[in-house]
Amino acid sequence: MSRIAVIGAGAWGTALAITAARAGCTVGLWAREKEVVESIRRDRRNALFLPDHRIDGAVVPTGALAEAMADADLALLVAPAQHVAAVAEQLADLPDAPPIVVCAKGIDRASGRLLSEVVADALPGRPVAVLSGPSFAGEVAQGLPAALTAASTDRPLTERVAQRLGAPRFRIYRSDDPVGVEIGGAVKNVIAIACGIVVGAGLGENARAAVVTRGLAETVRLAVARGGRAQTLAGLSGIGDMMLTCNSFQSRNMSLGAALGAEPGRIWTPDDVLAARDSLAEGFWTAAAVIEMAQKLNVEMPICAGVNAVLHRGEIVQAMVDSLMARRFREE
Repeated sequence: MSRIAVIGAGAWGTALAITAARAGCTVGLWAREKEVVESIRRDRRNALFLPDHRIDGAVVPTGALAEAMADADLALLVAPAQHVAAVAEQLADLPDAPPIVVCAKGIDRASGRLLSEVVADALPGRPVAVLSGPSFAGEVAQGLPAALTAASTDRPLTERVAQRLGAPRFRIYRSDDPVGVEIGGAVKNVIAIACGIVVGAGLGENARAAVVTRGLAETVRLAVARGGRAQTLAGLSGIGDMMLTCNSFQSRNMSLGAALGAEPGRIWTPDDVLAARDSLAEGFWTAAAVIEMAQKLNVEMPICAGVNAVLHRGEIVQAMVDSLMARRFREE
């Protein structure tokens, strides 16, 4: 029986642990929060992050990173995007760690690098893949059908990910374009905030469709400039994930945008945004990182820039909308 380490016991990490157990693996699940470990041991539920789903006995929770990683032949790194670098540094201290699959979506704000690059730098010589696609944690934990993309330049690694995690209701497609897959997973969170703003401000479904379509164009431009392929963004990690995240209030990013849009004349400070949320949407940090990357690569991303201006530069929603609609006419 294969053993998988899942590093991070938030909702998505817990759902992946449940999925791996369902596929026949034993799982070491590392949680930073002591109460999560205790809850799973006592009640077989993650009361803090995913309370409605029972966790199989094949999932062994622990607060010790070395214990979770022991004898694993694959490690799923599911820490929040801005904590991936710190966790990767801890993993570097462990001997004989297995290949790493980055399951977070975002761009490292401190360095401006993709998360797989952050992990590769911390763990030189270690095979690295990314797992991304449309995947609400609760639905995956429930066993509802889902399909994701595992991407790496190491084909045997993506095959291993598919073999370990793949199940009749959890389909894994392979890709050799990790850059395109990561850019898709990161930027869609920013576009989802924009869609939430549209809904919160009552701007209509036409406007939301326009934001999704032009947001996808921005995502493709950035991915290609960064070395990815445009075709990748036509798949699960691009348009698939964007369709899900931009059309449901299960998305923390879209719900954040709706809260911003509901007060179109308010100046939001970053502290205001942080204080208003019980759990932070990844797009909050990713917006700034995306714009910094785009500026370095001379890529135009007006929707992402508008979201970043609202979140981090004190621009009001109404001014952002007016600015986008006043842009000069151009070829599509």
